[in-house]
Amino acid sequence: MRDDGRESDNVEDRRESGGSEGGFQLPFGNFRGMSIVGLLVAGAAAYYFDIDPRLILNLFESGSRTEVQHSAPARPIPADDKQAKFVSVVLADTEDVWRELLPKHGKRYSDPKLVLFRGSTPTACGRGKAAMGPFYCPADRKIYIDLSFYDEMKTRYRAPGDFAEAYVIGHEVGHHVQNLLGTMAKVRRQQDGKSEAAANALSVKLELQADCYAGVWGHHADKARHVLQKGDIEEALGAAAAIGDDTLQKRAGETVVPESFTHGSSAERVRWFKVGMESGDLKACDTFN
Repeated sequence: MRDDGRESDNVEDRRESGGSEGGFQLPFGNFRGMSIVGLLVAGAAAYYFDIDPRLILNLFESGSRTEVQHSAPARPIPADDKQAKFVSVVLADTEDVWRELLPKHGKRYSDPKLVLFRGSTPTACGRGKAAMGPFYCPADRKIYIDLSFYDEMKTRYRAPGDFAEAYVIGHEVGHHVQNLLGTMAKVRRQQDGKSEAAANALSVKLELQADCYAGVWGHHADKARHVLQKGDIEEALGAAAAIGDDTLQKRAGETVVPESFTHGSSAERVRWFKVGMESGDLKACDTFN
């Protein structure tokens, strides 16, 4: 993928901060019958006891919020940091695509922030950790990534390549699009009271749609700016296949249990990325029907 485009102004570099910066928000308005004291306790548990943000997301929706925000001034990315520069260019490209595309679907696009961190960092969804991989927090509308994940992609997942790395950003931005469109909150409500298997099935549909949206971005980015080079699409498909739930379970020496999937099988992830990439159409990404 070409990396000579503009860089985004929405990158927050916390890598030298030791994880001390960031924000914390308490989501109000979505907890019927729950006291403010209960909300404070839940929020403190997420922040101080390192509860996985993905668990918090199953409880919190991104509705109205009271914010307690502590952000450090943005630091410029070092000139010799090629990897950080690359993700900044990718983020800028997603901004260009979705700013133009989303209003055609009746919604103004607001840019997410991309937070670079090392090890762990506070987020509005609890403490984020490098071991979790990249993730999106709807409560603060930020994407979090420890760039060491890209080393894991090359070595552990055997999915190298610059467009494989770009696909990861495109997928997380896809979650931001879902948040703006209200899809994410709708799915969280549908998961209430469901069995674990049923809730997982809804999570899979959400993740596969984010894969499809990543493909939609790739389609329009290449159409407008010819960003793709030979082999790029294959790199992205390789990354999608490498992080399918069935592949990860096999690699860990576990029995493949489809009911436990939360992101989808390798075949599903590849298929839906291709749907988005080939069509460039959000309507084609209806993984729920």
